[in-house]
Amino acid sequence: MSQKIVLGYSGGLDTTVMIKWLSEKYDAKIVTVTVDVGQREDLNEIEERAYHAGAQKHVSFDCKKEFYEDYVKKAIKANALYQGEYPLSTALARPLIAKKLVQVAREEGADAVAHGCTGKGNDQIRFEVSIKALDPKLRVYAPVRDWGLTRDAEIEYAKKKGLNINPKSKVYSVDQNLWGRSIEGGVLEDLSQAVPKDALEWVVPLEETPDEPAFVTVKFKQGVPVALNDLTDGVQIVRFLNTLAGKHGFGLVDHVEDRVVGIKSREVYEVPAALALIKAHRELEKLTLNTHQLRLKPFLEAEWARLVYSGLWFDPLRENLDAFIESTQKAVEGEVELKLFKGSCSVVSRKSPNSLYKLSLATYSSESSFDQSLAKGFTEIWGLPTILSTLKVDGA
Repeated sequence: MSQKIVLGYSGGLDTTVMIKWLSEKYDAKIVTVTVDVGQREDLNEIEERAYHAGAQKHVSFDCKKEFYEDYVKKAIKANALYQGEYPLSTALARPLIAKKLVQVAREEGADAVAHGCTGKGNDQIRFEVSIKALDPKLRVYAPVRDWGLTRDAEIEYAKKKGLNINPKSKVYSVDQNLWGRSIEGGVLEDLSQAVPKDALEWVVPLEETPDEPAFVTVKFKQGVPVALNDLTDGVQIVRFLNTLAGKHGFGLVDHVEDRVVGIKSREVYEVPAALALIKAHRELEKLTLNTHQLRLKPFLEAEWARLVYSGLWFDPLRENLDAFIESTQKAVEGEVELKLFKGSCSVVSRKSPNSLYKLSLATYSSESSFDQSLAKGFTEIWGLPTILSTLKVDGA
């Protein structure tokens, strides 16, 4: 009796070849799954390609709204930036895709799930840990990694089997969704080279940006954007800001990051909306959280980002951190105005009904209500541990 395999299907060369390869190697029926997380691809064309390659069944999910509501919102509240730079665009989508693969596997009575990841990247870990966390009984196949498939071998096999592919040379490896666009490979592997113009689609080169700035006002409630100018839908807010901020040259990340597998890799990301919304959110937190919360939260944010980057979305610690982060967001309400101009995103103004900024305390004018006479005793007590330590070292 033949087995049934659910394949995460992008419509590209790797996964198209896999349909036929898995079918022949395991005498298996292949069910392909494509999850729309905002990558803006033709899902009908992808479905046709899957059936042409021999898929028994193809399933498509429109998950843009779910991606925003259940993943992006959490990332905004956590100010999630891996190693202080990367807003986790690809990493955030992987557990959602894995969840849909497991869902289809259960519905179809499948024996295994397959993906098209290599053995050098993070996605193999993200998919496999997530799949196993959701259903430990499922086998996971990774043909590109486990069988050492090369692009030339895949093209030759596809031609032999009459598969509908477009074997044009790819300069870069690209992954994109609602939250960002990731680019790697090609000339980017040379750290001495600047990011070439042909690698970018969302962020306009500075010399081509408008000579007049754009202004947007983001309204937050309980830590998440609820409006941007006249937009109130989260998916539309992100898409609009990706376009507008990118048009003004903002949102490019070019950095060397530490992959889970232990190697360093140069990664280029186009993430205009992610960086702009996190900046606005952080600014509002400065206004509404107290000094103790603001001191601790960044440490936990870094751990949250590391867990998600490393494929541990379903780890209990991520849920524990979410609980703390969520508890800090009740007061994070208000509006932040941003100025987008020549590659920069700057805060113009901010306001909140829960603001801890009190003009009467902060002002240096005669209207100040701050009692400066209290500062003398406070200063002596505050510095006492340091002073005593210094005296001890000096032998006094």
